[in-house]
Amino acid sequence: MRSLLTSLAVAALACAGASCTGNTVGDRTAAAEPSSQTSTQIFSVKGVIRELKPDGRTVVIKHEEIPNYMPAMTMPLEVKDTNELAGVRPGDEVAFRMLVTGKEGWIDQIRKLGSTDAAEPPPRETFRRVRIVEPLEVGDTLPDYPFTNELGQAIHLAQFKGQALGLTFIYTRCPLPNFCPRMSSHFADACKKLSTLSDGPKNWHLLSISFDPEFDTPGVLKNYAKRYERDTNHWSFATGALIDIDAITEQFGLMFPREGKGFTFNHNLRTVVADAQGRVRKVFIGNDWKVDDLVAEMVAAAEAN
Repeated sequence: MRSLLTSLAVAALACAGASCTGNTVGDRTAAAEPSSQTSTQIFSVKGVIRELKPDGRTVVIKHEEIPNYMPAMTMPLEVKDTNELAGVRPGDEVAFRMLVTGKEGWIDQIRKLGSTDAAEPPPRETFRRVRIVEPLEVGDTLPDYPFTNELGQAIHLAQFKGQALGLTFIYTRCPLPNFCPRMSSHFADACKKLSTLSDGPKNWHLLSISFDPEFDTPGVLKNYAKRYERDTNHWSFATGALIDIDAITEQFGLMFPREGKGFTFNHNLRTVVADAQGRVRKVFIGNDWKVDDLVAEMVAAAEAN
């Protein structure tokens, strides 16, 4: 295992994926509109464009509070029609609709209202202690970080050696179904499929690690876990010391910088499979991976010698 040195580093790193930032923009005029589909919530929202992603369908918007749904945040939002983003650029003030179902969220009807200073710097937090760590690649040994599970029990990653281990990173207050809720739903589906495979392996475990330890206590995680049908012998939720959470997430390229205080995360998504020898086998980036792909990797990882 590579040595881990303790140093000081800035908490607010560059945002590289799904994000949540508690900064209010403009007047609080967002309100839910009637929906023709009872399964879809529709909100009218205003915000400021911060970034257009290279994929042509994702835009990072610093938006106002959406009453009865989510606080003001900065987050990447997807469009289904790429023409929605034609003619807009960072710094533009926009109005748009946000549509949310049980499985996904997206925006449309984007209208430019004006422009602001696109170079406005985000608020920054002070320093916190983190470890200097090196990236983990496929074939590397998973470090033995300590955590606390949803039952309040001390656990550590090395205890899962001999089992295929699936890791994902969440926080329970993540609002949009595309992000943390999708990771948890995918794990629920994977847990069910792995448990019911004929002649499937028995030596496997899923672990959802929260990067919001201040809020996601073992009790909060235990209540959160009740939302999902799961085999408690094969799927756990965990929290821990921020210095350890910082280290393992950074090693897999996941970032969750805070901007200001309170409910202020920017984050991207990573899901990891380690084999029965404790070696990294697969790193899934983002939220587009399929449950069957995770199940196949877990089965192969369980058989690793």
